[in-house]
Amino acid sequence: MHYSLYHPSQAEEIKQLFLNTFSDSEGESEGLLVSNLAFDLMKNTEASKVEVYVATEESRIVGCILLSTMNFDSKASAYLLSPVAIATQYQGKGIGQALIGYALKELKEKGVESVMTYGDPNFYSKVGFQQVETSIIASPYPLTQPQGWLANSLNGNAFDTVLGKPVCVEVFNHPDLW
Repeated sequence: MHYSLYHPSQAEEIKQLFLNTFSDSEGESEGLLVSNLAFDLMKNTEASKVEVYVATEESRIVGCILLSTMNFDSKASAYLLSPVAIATQYQGKGIGQALIGYALKELKEKGVESVMTYGDPNFYSKVGFQQVETSIIASPYPLTQPQGWLANSLNGNAFDTVLGKPVCVEVFNHPDLW
């Protein structure tokens, strides 16, 4: 398995990966929603605000994660990890964890302080994420499942100071996503 930054020419293949993966697990409408969101992030968000990492096997993309900037009043350097897709037949093999680990290492080397995500605490805790109260790190919008608001400190600092309310890239500025 090879982990790397994506190339813009891979955007259509990545969109199809998200469509297939989320359609398999959540149904076709969710597959369309998430694949369009991922494509929008890649194509319509300023390149300096998005990091896209892929897992490839024999030049076929089998996993992808997208990270986009989150801006706080405190000027903390942070990213939002979302969405994530691993091809259905490759799930449960540690590829997602390895891909996230690779991306977090890359971001840390670039000076990023923390990464947030909104997802399954059981999965993301395996790659260093911990639940965080919205009173410490606010979510961009009210959460339907607050236990899924997670953070990973890349600089080793504890999340004990209020960072304020974040501003996400435009793609995530829709309350129904939260």
